[in-house]
Amino acid sequence: MNTTILLLLFAPLVGFLINTFFGKSLGKTISGVLGTTAIVVSFLCAICLFSQINANGKSFTFHLADWFSIGNIKINFSFLFDQLSVLWLLFVTGIGSLIHLYSISYMHEDENMHKFFSYLNLFVFFMIALVAGSNLLIMFIGWEGVGLCSYLLIGFWYKNQDYNDAAKKAFIMNRIGDLGFLIGIFILGKWFNTLDFVELKEAITHLLDMPFTTETELTLSIAALCLFIGACGKSAQLPLATWLPDAMAGPTPVSALIHAATMVTAGIFMITRMNFLFDLTPEIQNVIAIVGAITAIVAASIGLVQNDIKKVLAYSTVSQLGLMFLALGLGAYEVAVFHVITHAFFKACLFLGSGSVIHALQGEQDMRNMGGLRKVMPITFWTMMISTLAISGIFPFSGFWSKDEILMTAFHSNIPLWVVGSIASIMTAFYMFRLMYLTFFNDFRGTEEQKHHLHESPALITIPLVILATLAAIGGAISLPGHSWLNHYLAPLFAHKSHEAHTLGTTEYTLMAVATIGALLGIAIAYSKYLKKKEIPVADSEVKGIHKVLSNKYYLDEIYMATIVKPIYMISNFAKKYVEKFISQAVIGIGGATYALSIKGKKIQNGNIGVYLFAFIFGMVGFLVYVFIIRDVK
Repeated sequence: MNTTILLLLFAPLVGFLINTFFGKSLGKTISGVLGTTAIVVSFLCAICLFSQINANGKSFTFHLADWFSIGNIKINFSFLFDQLSVLWLLFVTGIGSLIHLYSISYMHEDENMHKFFSYLNLFVFFMIALVAGSNLLIMFIGWEGVGLCSYLLIGFWYKNQDYNDAAKKAFIMNRIGDLGFLIGIFILGKWFNTLDFVELKEAITHLLDMPFTTETELTLSIAALCLFIGACGKSAQLPLATWLPDAMAGPTPVSALIHAATMVTAGIFMITRMNFLFDLTPEIQNVIAIVGAITAIVAASIGLVQNDIKKVLAYSTVSQLGLMFLALGLGAYEVAVFHVITHAFFKACLFLGSGSVIHALQGEQDMRNMGGLRKVMPITFWTMMISTLAISGIFPFSGFWSKDEILMTAFHSNIPLWVVGSIASIMTAFYMFRLMYLTFFNDFRGTEEQKHHLHESPALITIPLVILATLAAIGGAISLPGHSWLNHYLAPLFAHKSHEAHTLGTTEYTLMAVATIGALLGIAIAYSKYLKKKEIPVADSEVKGIHKVLSNKYYLDEIYMATIVKPIYMISNFAKKYVEKFISQAVIGIGGATYALSIKGKKIQNGNIGVYLFAFIFGMVGFLVYVFIIRDVK
């Protein structure tokens, strides 16, 4: 078992190291196969762990090493394998394997293919650390690691400055959220003298047996709010949501990996992992539900008018994440996890399908220049159609079961939030079928050269599409009403809650009918506009009114620029021109002294290896003298 765990944890890291140092000399094909094999190994190990935990229901901690102690807090470098972590590992490595396989063909013409697979492997390694870490600090390492890798992957084509700007935007906005996450970690560590999840759960659950003081309630609420701020950054919730659509600058497999099953689900995972904290802070749960609902409808409304095929899917991701946060805020953690899983299936398929289209059209992403691809790309079309039906909530595809369960939970808990979620779902059906009609139906609107080269994508691209589309079609079976395997499987994580099998009554059937009619209404409007009337979206310069507001994303970026970025620039310029100059020159001449010392100091770095060796030996002798003589005398 130890070997299985070590392979699960470190196979992607080994793949990263080999591709980093030897990938270019190995060649593109070997580099791609090596990177894919590393993730497949982790996936097979995850299956073994899943089989064990599903059979006996017992979680365990794998202790790798002692790490450090500060005061009463002891941090171990260990990993927790329970129902939640193993389930997440299963679809992270499983879908990650398909995306790596897809990338072998998709990225084959790129000169830096080995570097791409190196970054992908490192990304999955950090995601595994995030999911499997036994304490908040290891989770934070994985949290920051996937943030770094997203920066590298979004800006992979670094010769394009717009892509670099998108990478920096994602990195900076995530750091804002991560600061909140880190503060929450500090609060919990200070208050409970532990960051271990099992120990935190025991300590916080113990509070239920004691009267709540104002100080305790306030401390827990602040800690939960700070953790939620971190989740907002990583999972793209308002006001930290604007980075994700711009992240489409990266290669399409990156979009599928980051925005379907891995990084953007980290916030949902963290809140679910810390459910015992959030259950004690109902005010923060209300905030989570409201933010999730608002994010869902705002992102969906922006998606209505997007013309870039990947941008439509990006805003769809933000909207679907909003629905997951709505479920989390209502305390329905298992429902949120259910939608995370089904969303991973159909959204990964949709992103990879869009990549197949872009690949066939030689880089074209504007749906206004597509059309008529249904006949020449039948596999891409049908797999994307299945996933579109799933995300739209059409029976019996997976999204019908998971999305309806979120809406039913909202209806029973908060009617206004149910209304908002339902409207967002209707919008989803509209803009997704708008995408399908503009891309695959009517006449082709691209260039003659593009038309001449139209073809179905190769097998390495279409095989992952077929697998993901199959999962998108049948994935809802893991949590059917009255026979929810998922609820039973996750029950040990929520021991304080009732997990009786949910059954359907008149109210539930009515809500399912309303949701289905709403989805069909959205599809019908899209059919009328883009298939029957054959409308083509107008040029960006011609949009007016609310359409212009939506096209400009409610001017959120402009608002942030005017209220945050420019004032910071002004303060920075003032400090540079006046404060730093005054301190360094007028007060004590720090700048001049530093410059003078650097001029003298740099002469030591003369390239003479003998001098360097002497300095090294002198330092080692000094260290040994201290360790074996001076310290013992003391």
